Amino acid sequence: MKLLIKIKNNRYFKLFSNIYFITFTIFLFWILFFDSNSILVNLKLQKEINQLNERKAELEDQISIDKKIISSLQNIDSLERYAREKLYMKKENEEIYIIEYTEE
Repeated sequence: MKLLIKIKNNRYFKLFSNIYFITFTIFLFWILFFDSNSILVNLKLQKEINQLNERKAELEDQISIDKKIISSLQNIDSLERYAREKLYMKKENEEIYIIEYTEE
């Protein structure tokens, strides 16, 4: 009996048995873990945003490289050189031999 009275007079018991505290705790857990805007969802979305930003930076680098190539292809000689080296194009009466080296 004394133990029960001692437990009831304990400040932690009073705090945890308070209906407002219990309601607030349930609400907090619901918002943090079960809601559609929970912390877990936000962390997942933030990770996806970071990945997309990295992809965006890579694509911007590729765009700048492509712009340099396009500006260099304004000259007819460089355009012909690019077509021969990268696209393996040839003139009408010309034969091209591609030599590939294999590393052993």
